[in-house]
Amino acid sequence: MTKITVVEVAPRDGWQSVREQIPTETKLALIRRMFAAGIVRMQIGSFVSPKAIPQMADIAQVVEAVLAEYPDKRPFVLVPNFKGAQRAAAAGLKEFTTVISVSEQHNLANVNCTVSDSLEQFARMRQEFPDLRISADLATSFGCPFAGETPLARLLEIVDAVVARGADSVTLCDTIGVAHPLQVAAYVQAVRHDFPQLPLAIHIHDTRNMGMLNTYTAIQNGVYEVETALGGLGGCPFAPGASGNTATEDLVYLLQRSGYQTDIDFPALLAAAKEMHALVPGNYSGHQININACAQEANC
Repeated sequence: MTKITVVEVAPRDGWQSVREQIPTETKLALIRRMFAAGIVRMQIGSFVSPKAIPQMADIAQVVEAVLAEYPDKRPFVLVPNFKGAQRAAAAGLKEFTTVISVSEQHNLANVNCTVSDSLEQFARMRQEFPDLRISADLATSFGCPFAGETPLARLLEIVDAVVARGADSVTLCDTIGVAHPLQVAAYVQAVRHDFPQLPLAIHIHDTRNMGMLNTYTAIQNGVYEVETALGGLGGCPFAPGASGNTATEDLVYLLQRSGYQTDIDFPALLAAAKEMHALVPGNYSGHQININACAQEANC
């Protein structure tokens, strides 16, 4: 049975879009519920300026509590730059991911610097923290709200750049949810062909209700790690038109029914999703209906 690692990103990519401040204890309670359901790897927030993302103002407290309580799990954070990486390392995290857009325009809007500057900062991170696991999230891998469809040659160029600078893994991110299955298959195949030893993950937004299909297409083309958000919550605040993420509970249901191993307790995950809906307001991309309907099924 093929094992798929489902990486939960709601505490960062989901909660960052919520305008009302979520109490730290509520965040920790929901993180505990997700870990208890069988999630092992979770993006628990980001070390960013609270002026840019107010929801992440308490990230240091969240990291401290999670590291103390879950030494056997793999919590990590997103950092936009070298300063964020320093904060993540100082907090005691063993791994973090940094975001670099394939699109020059989106990188300027998202992290306020050029792609070249982001690559230089990535190299500094690798040199400064040789013992930490550092991954690269490649935003707009498939399309950009400012530049349109991302050329495959440009994607391969940026993958090569981060691999040359020591990336431990790469995640292809459909930041605004414009990818389609033929594109996902072609781009994943090309990256795997050119970088056969590179651990590769996928992160698909569900803007056009294509999240499940595109994620499953990536899996069928050899991707074994996928990033999703509980309830489908999310949306990049610096990408016009971005909608929610692919819902973790929907994908786990599909994978388990399709014969994949996830090591996740689906009823417990579903209960966590319902609790988050009750506690956290936000853009769930219509998944509330799916959750309520599934809760009525005897086999759920």
